[in-house]
Amino acid sequence: MVGGNLFHYRKNSWPPQEYINRATLQLLDIDGAAPPEHALRRKLNSHASILKEFSITFREAIQMIRLGIRLWHYVREEASHGRKAPIDPFTREHCKPSASQGVPLGGMGSGSISRGFRGEFRQFQILPGTCETSPVMANQFSIFISRDGGKKYSSVLSPGQHEGLGKPSDQGISSWGWNLNGQHSTYHALFPRAWTVYDGEPDPELKISCRQISPFIPHNYRESSLPTSVFVYTLVNTGKERAKVSLCFTWANSIGGTSHLTGNHVNEPFMTAKDNPPVTYAIAACETQNVSVSVLPCFGLNGESCVTAKDMWGKMVQDGHFDQENFSKGPSMPSSPGDTHCAAVSASTWVEPHGKCTIAFAVSWSSPKVKFCKGESYNRRYTKYYGTSKYAAKDLVHDSLTKYMLWEEEIEKWQNPILKDDKLPEWYKFTLFNELYFLVAGGTVWVDSGLPMEDSVGINSVITNEKKSKRKHVTIVHKSARLVNEDSDASVDVDPSSGGDTALRGSSDEEESSSCGSGDGENSLETSPIKSQKPINDDDVGRFLYLEGVEYIMWCTYDVHFYASFALLELFPKIELSIQSDFAKAVLFEDRRKVRFLAEGNQGIRKVKGAVPHDLGTHDPWYEMNAYNIHDTSRWKDLNPKFVLQVYRDFAATGDLSFGADVWPAVCAAIDYMDQFDRDNDGMIENDGFPDQTYDAWTVHGISAYCGSLWLAALQAAATMAVQLGDHAFAEKCKNKFMKAKVVFEEKLWNGSYFNYDSGSSSNSKSIQADQLAGQWYTAASGLPDLFDDCKIRSALQKIHDFNVMKVQGGRIGAVNGMHPNGKVDETCMQSREVWTGVTYAAAATMIHAGMTEQAFTTAEGIFLAGWSDEGYGYAFQTPEGWTTDGHFRSLIYMRPLAIWAMQWALSSSKTVPKAPMVVAMDRSHVLSDTANSFCNKGGVTKRVKKPWCFGNAIFHCSC
Repeated sequence: MVGGNLFHYRKNSWPPQEYINRATLQLLDIDGAAPPEHALRRKLNSHASILKEFSITFREAIQMIRLGIRLWHYVREEASHGRKAPIDPFTREHCKPSASQGVPLGGMGSGSISRGFRGEFRQFQILPGTCETSPVMANQFSIFISRDGGKKYSSVLSPGQHEGLGKPSDQGISSWGWNLNGQHSTYHALFPRAWTVYDGEPDPELKISCRQISPFIPHNYRESSLPTSVFVYTLVNTGKERAKVSLCFTWANSIGGTSHLTGNHVNEPFMTAKDNPPVTYAIAACETQNVSVSVLPCFGLNGESCVTAKDMWGKMVQDGHFDQENFSKGPSMPSSPGDTHCAAVSASTWVEPHGKCTIAFAVSWSSPKVKFCKGESYNRRYTKYYGTSKYAAKDLVHDSLTKYMLWEEEIEKWQNPILKDDKLPEWYKFTLFNELYFLVAGGTVWVDSGLPMEDSVGINSVITNEKKSKRKHVTIVHKSARLVNEDSDASVDVDPSSGGDTALRGSSDEEESSSCGSGDGENSLETSPIKSQKPINDDDVGRFLYLEGVEYIMWCTYDVHFYASFALLELFPKIELSIQSDFAKAVLFEDRRKVRFLAEGNQGIRKVKGAVPHDLGTHDPWYEMNAYNIHDTSRWKDLNPKFVLQVYRDFAATGDLSFGADVWPAVCAAIDYMDQFDRDNDGMIENDGFPDQTYDAWTVHGISAYCGSLWLAALQAAATMAVQLGDHAFAEKCKNKFMKAKVVFEEKLWNGSYFNYDSGSSSNSKSIQADQLAGQWYTAASGLPDLFDDCKIRSALQKIHDFNVMKVQGGRIGAVNGMHPNGKVDETCMQSREVWTGVTYAAAATMIHAGMTEQAFTTAEGIFLAGWSDEGYGYAFQTPEGWTTDGHFRSLIYMRPLAIWAMQWALSSSKTVPKAPMVVAMDRSHVLSDTANSFCNKGGVTKRVKKPWCFGNAIFHCSC
């Protein structure tokens, strides 16, 4: 058997000097231009292979044929109503997924755009629940170099020929100079930043570094909501002649997909054709004493355009800049169907021999309104600071260029303690940060719960260029049929010849109708500071949603959030408490509308009182919950215990007393609801012979290791929380249940080395489940006493390590969910034979809590090797729910891999979570002591103090 320290002590594999010439690194070692020591790295000429998608076996197809037929009919029915089903395995994207992703742009919850490692902008998720995967190839950075000696170089800063490019002789982007080979250029990713270094490409004597920066800053709830990114280019001239260098940033009027081909795009702000969420873009370059900025307001991609992409490129090759008169140009003619309107901003500078220069660009987008197709409209979080005006994108892009250095200081202050910790493996350091990509690219929606700010006419899509020093602007507006909401009963009359005046009729969201400026001259886009109608209160973080995955369109799927929530608790604890509060309200809510459950074909009510919902919905979140309809999740056995455990963990970590008091009735209801599943009154719940848990294709009989351990942990957590809130009667009730249930659990499932999958008699009842200690994981993470003897915990974890991890490709792909004790993978169903990325991280976190650090890092490194490394399957920045042992993925860009932050929590939990009173431990069953208090502080999640718990006038009796 391979030793457990094979990977943990492996020599650092990706030192930057093996990817970039050491001399180049030294030249770029200024102002953050050099890539960090610890980062994911790829050569730009690396092959972006097509990913292999999961397929079910013939046996599994027979097992699920009835479900498949019902699901197919359900998908068609939803489509007939103009809606997308939350789970649709029958529709595939035209753009096949490839190993091409990189760090996404922007903060959280305001729409996102991903950027491939080769520089292409893709994965547009501007509209909630919609992901346009194809790259928009007109969105590019290009460089034009002229040396005093007469040498000239020009190239798009993206290598090779890409899909979608036509013949070089046409008038579109294929006429541009795609001259970059990529052999001497490298990509370096450390979320939320990325570096692309061009080491002598296209000019052998010019070193170029592009640094991509987004405002993802833990505990900063303002900046982290902003939809913007900055690109800082550092130029180093190693030649003997000075060089005039011009960088050009081009952007298509598109929100992804085919939206740029719909026609009637006009380069002037005006109201959209229906009441749809407006989208505004802005691109900009920073003009300084050494850098001059020029713009091209509009160019097209075919020969019918007044100015074509070929014309634009020729102008830059010849002059290195655009005409200054462009700043005062009026509106363009509407585009024809099939044509695309684009804009460009250029920044030019002279770089002296052996000199250096910096040029900064930025892109921002503003989609202030979130409208769900069956539900309410909301203002996004960032509108709290920038309003819903059409000028928001312009203000965002301006502020980005003035604040990005402060963002970087905060990002480095957060990351450096981990990056400089020599005890941590190299791969873990950057994978820990890079997995956070999901909080941006995972379809997040962050809305403001306050009053709307000053409003103005909505805009579909505007591209604005702002010169920082001269305050000149160019606006380009996009009118796209793809943004029309079929369910909307509002419409807008638009008369392009009237200069943008609009009239709004029948809108349910009253927006102030106004006249849009013509876009000419300095004054047309000048605005005074937008003032809020109420004081900004940063304690109110609004409401936050994120998808289970881009293929599973359900908001805040709770059984998966159980794994992912450690990232939010560690970095944005107020958001985590907000999500828990939403679910606490949902527990006490009932929705008696009938739903057909597709697995069995039976009907039930949508939301049962006392049951924790599976998700917060799809088309009307918070109001129409449980979009998931495969099984009746009110009968699932893991959701209620997971709610209790997360609430207690968050309560213990933050010490937020008002939160604890607010959610306590829901905790009690969640515990009481589970009594119906304890059919023999032995304290332990039983599963019902169907997949009644997060493994929704893996049947469970009787008592199960997964749900049973969660139930034990939930009873202990509820009893402990009850003591801390003064509800001693409920604490005694939970303690007594725990005492009985623990004995039954161990008698039924412990086999001497691990806990059996379940207490039934099926062929997989004795399987080794990677997730069998899920309850113990949360118990340890919350500072509660262990559920079992230390020897049993360590024995079970060692079994998982030796069998689920090391017996499958030598530990190089993670922990397979199920293994037979004979060392063969459990192939009972598709999920038992899969490696789940988040579950592997969770198992590793449990090992860390148990003092098995070597086994933990060996276990988790399999996910890095298979998912993130050059030798793996190519899942970087699109980590799937899981993969098979031969590397076929299921559900890319998935929430659960955020569980890697549970490992970091385990490594530091002794510093952040106070030990709970030993309320229900077997050896101290009658001790009901108080715990030390803890409270939130700016430096992290918790701070320990000696003051005892006290609720004052809270609803529970408290004697201090």
